Amino acid sequence: MGSYLIVDGYNIINSWTNLKSLANEDMEEARGKLIEILASYKAYKGIEIILVFDAQLVKGNLGNEEIINGIRVVFTREHQTADSFIEKEVYNLSRLNLVQVATSDWAEQQTILSSGGIRISARELEAEVMFARRKMKNKYIDNKRTLQELYHQVEPRILKKLEQLRKNKD
Repeated sequence: MGSYLIVDGYNIINSWTNLKSLANEDMEEARGKLIEILASYKAYKGIEIILVFDAQLVKGNLGNEEIINGIRVVFTREHQTADSFIEKEVYNLSRLNLVQVATSDWAEQQTILSSGGIRISARELEAEVMFARRKMKNKYIDNKRTLQELYHQVEPRILKKLEQLRKNKD
């Protein structure tokens, strides 16, 4: 059983203050920032993430999917909404997996629940991401502190030999 997080990209961008202000300046940069944020979150949680952007109004658009920083990024095809793509994914994945969908669209949340998914609002996802960021930062600081403590506990002559070995390896 796997765990998936499906993210309604434009819904999240328009719900998070920092991304919304960035989108007002440059939507592509806001999408890139969201991908960056979700890639870090994926690394922390160890889940699969599908980020969906609605491109239904783009004439002649055949849709596009690619993996960016470990995130499956989907741009829907012409006449296909992000909601319809998400609903289909939830239906297909939720039989054998835990599937969460991040959106603040109330109607979409109800559809997700009836399809076997779990809803998470944009604000809840933002809080989760911020919590994960703090935990990762604290872990990094703790690891760095531990390494510094170890460094001071090793005799200088041994440190010198270890440094020579490292240089010879490079």
